[in-house]
This record gives sequence, structure tokens and C-alpha cells, in this order.
Amino acid sequence: MHGMSTGRRLQDPKGGSFWFDAGAVCLDFAHTGGEGDYAIFESLHAPSDFTTWLAELGVVVDALSDADLVAAKTLRQAIWEVAHAQADGVALPAEAVAIINAAAIEPPLVPQLGTGWAPPVTASQVRSALARELIELLSGPLATRFRECASDNCPLVFVDASRPGTRRWCSMERCGNRSKLRAHRARHAP
Repeated sequence: MHGMSTGRRLQDPKGGSFWFDAGAVCLDFAHTGGEGDYAIFESLHAPSDFTTWLAELGVVVDALSDADLVAAKTLRQAIWEVAHAQADGVALPAEAVAIINAAAIEPPLVPQLGTGWAPPVTASQVRSALARELIELLSGPLATRFRECASDNCPLVFVDASRPGTRRWCSMERCGNRSKLRAHRARHAP
């Protein structure tokens, strides 16, 4: 999904929102919700929510089914697990890798000059493109640049594409500023 703009505004369940750019569309997708404790972050409640998210990227899909949404969420969880494993420097979970590889086998989106993607765009093409992007990241020069936010209680993961490779925070607007404020208070505490 190269060439698409990355980053989106995430809602904080405690209130407010902040800009987060994971550095890749597949990782932005991984942060559209989650399972278990992360279900409070869910933004894809219905197939139309996924259609809207894709449209914001310039990808227009025909009507998606509930099964399409379930398959997308299964891939999303696999991307999340693999990205975190890569950031932690541990073996990639085999089941998640199998889900990503199965999605990548499907025909990808077909780019067209002037119109973006050749219609009709299917849900399996979208999943394939997301899976292939992650595979390219994991086998390319940014493979060692997967990072988890340095904040103690922030689970967000990103690819550090900055030239120096020193990005530490999910967002300076959120965790970076909080960390700077804590450090400032600690330095000036009586």
C-alpha cells in the first residue's frame, strides 16, 4: 500500500485524541481496534466502518460483508502480534505468520494511473495488500526499526523511518510530552 499517506487521529478512551503515524498503512490498520483489553479502542464495528477507513486512504471497495470484516480483523490481530514480536526481538508467532502469508497469497490491489486502484476492489485484495506491505517491511531495510512506544503503559507500535532512527514515542503530542513533563517535574522537585 506504498504511496498512501500514513497516520491517523486516535481516540483516547480517557478522553481526547492524538495524531499517531505508525509509519505504514498496515500498522495504522493494526491500531484500528483490538481484542481483549484493546476492545475499547475498536473503531471497525460494522463493514461500513472498514469501508470508510479504506476510503480515507483513497481505496474504494464494493460493499463489504460481515465475513469480510471478520477476516480483516483476524488479519489485523496477526499484524499486531507480528509487529510487537518484531519490536521485542522475539520469534514471530507461527499462527499469526500463517494468517499473514495466507492473506498475501491472494491477488493484490492493481494500481492504475489517474484512478488509484483498478475496480472492482475486493476485500481479499485489500487484505493481500496489507499483508504484503508488512512482509516487505519485515524483509527490508526497516525490519530492525519496529518499535514500541517508550512510555510504560502505551502499547502502540510503529516503524521508525526517521533518518537517525531515534524515534521513541508513539506521538510527541501524547506520550512524548507526558515524558518530558514528568522529567521536568522530577528535575525541579523539592
